[in-house]
Amino acid sequence: MNEGEHRLEAWRGLLLAHSAAVRAIESDVARNGTIPLTWYDVLLEVRSGGDQGLRMQEVAERVVLSRTRVSRLVDEMARSGLVTKRPDPTDKRVTWAAITDAGRAAILATAPAYMAGIWEHFSRHLTDEESATIAEALLRVAHAQQEIRLT
Repeated sequence: MNEGEHRLEAWRGLLLAHSAAVRAIESDVARNGTIPLTWYDVLLEVRSGGDQGLRMQEVAERVVLSRTRVSRLVDEMARSGLVTKRPDPTDKRVTWAAITDAGRAAILATAPAYMAGIWEHFSRHLTDEESATIAEALLRVAHAQQEIRLT
């Protein structure tokens, strides 16, 4: 394989591993009887905004879902009492999402299955060195893309 083929194979491997691991983890979380994996990921991001929460635009930028899908998910989560949505008092174009106590409890209930799934379907197949290399490389790509979006 030449250099270009290795790079394409790395991309293909990333996509295949991501797809397979996420499907398996989603299944594990669903069997656990807790919130869906997509809700868990959104709640983690919203929680990172503290008591104020995050702007809906920030939520959409942080999760791997379309903006339309994020908006619908947050609406469903608000109806379930896991988040609150409120308009920004100074900018009517902005809506804030904040986690509720029920949302925090849902994270705690889902975390064991999620963490076990990450181990079972991803981490256990890698050495510590491989994990460190993958993390460094993928975060470098993610940060580069973030910088491109900011310019």
